[in-house]
Amino acid sequence: MINILVVDDQKHIRDGLQAMLHQFPLELNNIYSAASGMEALILLRQHNIHIVITDIMMPDMDGLALMAKTKEERIEVEYLIISGYSDFTYAQKAIELGAKGYLLKPLKREDLQTSLEHVWQEIQTRQTLTYNMQHVSRLARETDRKELRMFMQGALNDEAWILQIQEQNPSLWHNYRLCLLREKCWINQPGSSSVHSMEAIAYSVFGRQGCVCLQHSPYLILAVDAAIDPDALPAALKEGMIDAITVMTDSQQGLKMLPGSYTQVHELLQHSYLFPDQYIILPAAIEHMEQQWQLPYEELYELFQSVGTDDSGKIAQGISAIFHKNVLQRYHIRYTQQLCGATVQMMEEYERVIRPYMGEEALDLESLRNLFDYPGMRDYIQALQQQLLRLNQFYFEYKHSYRNSQDLNEAIRFIHESYHKPLDLAMVSNHVSLNYAYFSNLFKKNIGKGFAEYLRDVRMDKARRLLAETDHKIVEVAAMVGYESYKSFTRAFRLVMEIQPTEYRQMMRQKVEREVQYHSTNI
Repeated sequence: MINILVVDDQKHIRDGLQAMLHQFPLELNNIYSAASGMEALILLRQHNIHIVITDIMMPDMDGLALMAKTKEERIEVEYLIISGYSDFTYAQKAIELGAKGYLLKPLKREDLQTSLEHVWQEIQTRQTLTYNMQHVSRLARETDRKELRMFMQGALNDEAWILQIQEQNPSLWHNYRLCLLREKCWINQPGSSSVHSMEAIAYSVFGRQGCVCLQHSPYLILAVDAAIDPDALPAALKEGMIDAITVMTDSQQGLKMLPGSYTQVHELLQHSYLFPDQYIILPAAIEHMEQQWQLPYEELYELFQSVGTDDSGKIAQGISAIFHKNVLQRYHIRYTQQLCGATVQMMEEYERVIRPYMGEEALDLESLRNLFDYPGMRDYIQALQQQLLRLNQFYFEYKHSYRNSQDLNEAIRFIHESYHKPLDLAMVSNHVSLNYAYFSNLFKKNIGKGFAEYLRDVRMDKARRLLAETDHKIVEVAAMVGYESYKSFTRAFRLVMEIQPTEYRQMMRQKVEREVQYHSTNI
């Protein structure tokens, strides 16, 4: 199945080419389209495209520049050039860059079909001829990569093997850095991974002999030529519109240093959380960090003194001050981890006190255990602040629990006064100015039944009196006690009394008649 990309800055030409392609007897998989060279480059990085049909003259990035860029990034794709210019210079440049055809506008249907079939046949033939060789080569590379990864992680240590691998690429292993790439993402918006594009860009910067991929997941880890400027890779990633943090170790000499480099690169990765605005983290960034500290317990205690008040702004300001980047960047990352742990521990102590009063509501403190579960430090602080503000709200309601009796009395009075109106738990909790979940739990705990059951019983009590003492129709009684429909009223009445409203009215009238007859007989 063939994937084709059509590139032209004129929409009617793109649409016309796509319509023409669908008419050809080709096994088409996907036809992509782009209005510029830059847009096409992004699609080529994201998808496995076999053939690009592109105009030469386009704004932003023309067809020849697109060809040069994909060649530079080692993106394997074949090109057919279409142009309104018959100038030999354009054709010559296109052929130098590897174009398989140069077609002039207005485009003839049969010329395009012939060119496409020729290119597709060439691709299939090349794939068939090289499959076995690629398969064997791939197995060898995968074996070497797996063994290198195991050695890097400390699971393999064989002197003969180390010498053998080192001899395969002596120029790299003589002077290399370990490089880890962490793609930036926003919480709840992870997006699609660009790991293969990052790898391709790294190879374009360091060359095939100056770059070896050791790991793809969870982070891309490469051994790269230490002689190349470390800033070259972040600059290339930025140019390729990939938002990623580059972490690099010191230069190392010899494959034996790889396990130690692996430890160092992970330590640098953790410290990258302290420098959210930097795109490259080198060992120099953490060399002068202090290794001894005292956690700011007094500031934490002062912060938690505000929990349970209506001053949420003070809490937000307190968190920002305690976790200020200028403070965190003074110390090793362990300081930040310990500070996170101490804050969560204090939140747990406060939550333990009010947990019985929280009902089904709960804080998600488990999500705050590990800083590195978040895309960045800012995301963690935001989540921490959100949970602390929720704790503050719960604690505020708990500290004002002395109002429980007064609030419940007012709620019951309001129910008895408003039972004949549309009424729900939210309306009553708002009336007494209490949190919905807190009020629900408080009501059931003190009244002995839930709000819905209590309201139903109040309405049924009023309905029994109306049925027994008045001549109102059943449908009128239903409306008078707050039910919107006759059916819902009779269902509720039958559930409580185990008889229909009409049967209850008849029973009560017969009872009155018997009492009247009794009194008449005994006068």
